[in-house]
Amino acid sequence: MPTVEELVESVVAVDGAAHERALERHAGLAKPPGSLGRLEDLGARLAAISGHCPPPVPSSPAVVVAAADHGVHAQGVSDWPQEVTAAMVATVASGGAAVNAIARTVGARVVVVDVGTLRLGPVPDGVRDERVRSATRDLAVEPAMTVEECRTAIGAGARVAAELIEGGTDLLVTGEVGIGNTTASAALFAAFTGADPADVTGKGANLDHGRTPHKVEVVRAALARHAADAAAGARGPLATLASLGGLEHAALVGVMLAGAAARIPVVVDGVVTGSAALAAVALCPDLAGYLVAGHTSAEPGGRTLPDRLGEPALLDLRMRLGEGTGALLAVPLVQAAARVLADMATLADVTKDAGQGGSPKVFGGG
Repeated sequence: MPTVEELVESVVAVDGAAHERALERHAGLAKPPGSLGRLEDLGARLAAISGHCPPPVPSSPAVVVAAADHGVHAQGVSDWPQEVTAAMVATVASGGAAVNAIARTVGARVVVVDVGTLRLGPVPDGVRDERVRSATRDLAVEPAMTVEECRTAIGAGARVAAELIEGGTDLLVTGEVGIGNTTASAALFAAFTGADPADVTGKGANLDHGRTPHKVEVVRAALARHAADAAAGARGPLATLASLGGLEHAALVGVMLAGAAARIPVVVDGVVTGSAALAAVALCPDLAGYLVAGHTSAEPGGRTLPDRLGEPALLDLRMRLGEGTGALLAVPLVQAAARVLADMATLADVTKDAGQGGSPKVFGGG
């Protein structure tokens, strides 16, 4: 498996010329210019990603659900016991989670990868076992991972994604499961954007905001500890991810890098996968062009993600479940954006048909 540095080097910038050709093609299609709104912008981005106009229409999407537990749970940030992570992993593997229901609706494959749960006993059927360690350390008091552990988790995610792509997957969706991971995500958002922890920390899976002020203080403590470590030499995006993130965050960075290296779109889900995206783009700025913000999470950190990626999210359904659910709902929009460029008649076709006595095609009502 390539190293992190080799993965980063394998990502090239998206094709600006293909993007312009797509915009020109849209201007010549049988519709009023700009009438498909942001679907036109998305189609041009897909052309830039693939390097072709029209871009290929994704037909084999897959969602990678990375699962891990978090040492910061010891700080009392969650209403839920850590055993819930393993239970949800088994539920996803058996096909009974929300991500499975939505994936079936949009025709996506679900791959669940255990990179760091506290699971006891055998690996459930249908779970890919890539466990680096059993949960991270408590990020409030020490680095959550060593840099080497972080590298290993990135490699695991990249390996899973590369195998999917080799098997025909042409659209990747990012998902996750892990009690306590919104705390780590808030720390990553704050570290990579400079935002105040209070502005990017929400209730996550908690029943109400009763724990949110405490979560904010835990994130502040983690950032202060990390700042001291950075002053002592633990600098850079990889060290920050290792210090403050989760094993599932690192695995998703690998998924994104592998997708971009293969020039296929990667749809980002909510606050957890969004914080992984920030880390991935910090490691590899060219990666940003391959990421599509699937939806706007109801979590405060997630609501800032589209701005960080430079494009508004495709959907806003006030969702905050994670698992990849919101991103999966955006899959048909990605497919439609590519198909419009591939299948629509042009204005020249309409004019030609009308001039030869055929029934002229007409625009849809505005």
